[in-house]
Amino acid sequence: MKAHDYMEKEEHYGAHNYHPLPVVLERGEGVFMWDVDGKRYYDFLSAYSAVNQGHCHPKIVNALTEQAKTLTLTSRAFFNNVLGEYEEYVTRYFGYDKVLPMNTGAEGDETALKLCRKWAYVKKGIPENQAQIIVCEGNFHGRTITVISMSTDPDSYGGFGPFTPGFIKIPYNDINALAKALESPNVAGFLVEPIQGEAGVYVPDDGYLKKAYDLCKAKNVLFIADEVQTGIARTGKMLACDHEGVRPDILILGKALSGGVYPVSAVLANDDIMLCIKPGEHGSTFGGNPIAAKVGIAALQVIKEEKLAENSARLGELFRSELKKIKSEMIELVRGKGLLNAVVIRPKNGKTAWDVCLALRDNGLLAKPTHEHIIRFAPPLVINEAQIRESVSIIAKTIQQFA
Repeated sequence: MKAHDYMEKEEHYGAHNYHPLPVVLERGEGVFMWDVDGKRYYDFLSAYSAVNQGHCHPKIVNALTEQAKTLTLTSRAFFNNVLGEYEEYVTRYFGYDKVLPMNTGAEGDETALKLCRKWAYVKKGIPENQAQIIVCEGNFHGRTITVISMSTDPDSYGGFGPFTPGFIKIPYNDINALAKALESPNVAGFLVEPIQGEAGVYVPDDGYLKKAYDLCKAKNVLFIADEVQTGIARTGKMLACDHEGVRPDILILGKALSGGVYPVSAVLANDDIMLCIKPGEHGSTFGGNPIAAKVGIAALQVIKEEKLAENSARLGELFRSELKKIKSEMIELVRGKGLLNAVVIRPKNGKTAWDVCLALRDNGLLAKPTHEHIIRFAPPLVINEAQIRESVSIIAKTIQQFA
């Protein structure tokens, strides 16, 4: 089969809910992927930051395969000999009393919302069914009905109503808007991405997260951080909230929590919040399964052992500084933190960010546009300085093709 045969098969038999870049991949290792014709590419999407540890990291893959030979799934109807080990490891790693394991980032967000509402009724004393959760315009927390009820993106919510009530939408990076919304006595939580990834790597002002956290504390409101994309060393710290010394009341993790080899997500909180949910009130057949537990431990070990947060911080600075040297009218803005970065593209001669990404593909680097005029650049954190410099030269060469 040729590349077009694989693409035609997906088009014929699969739902048309994605618009992939036309490249058919069959192998990955470290920062590279290869297509079915054997061409090598730098991966600058990292499966939306799920592959922070690099493709097919041997330690993580070994953890998966070894556990798969012994026990894969028990459901939570029984104890198993691996889950407790993982729960102890991950709670100590991030400094929380308890973890609730799930599979996907969207499930993590849904879990956090349920925890927040339950806490509101059991602990804060908000009247039943009156709890409100503040969210930000431009957010992306997943694709479930409740999550898109928070969205301000018509592509996410258009044609899927009726929607879940109970959300207050405010502008992102607007501390005054948050203060005003917090005046409602029925507000239970504030759900925020420390950096809005899907919105185009929108980095808030310095101090925004700390001010938001302090306002929430003053009003007895839970500060809930969606670090599914920004966590696990992506922004140059273990968590993006660490840049401002903020410890979320509820922390949502996913994606790189497994190094991209298995669906693993987690919600962390202390006992006063987590124990509001009782047996039978929430769960998942696959959440916390033995493979996920072993994979999660290995993936987090790799982050610390290979100092990937430090690598992300150092090479992120280099990457942005080198991108800013590219002379082109098409580059309107470079922004980011660590190795989560974006370039805002100004269309030229009818050519858009999509056209730039097609040309990048031709030149050996894979990236994807978001919101039509922004290209997100997020390579695996195992990338080295020489590879960063080579990647920048590919990006510069490509942009200059459009002059």
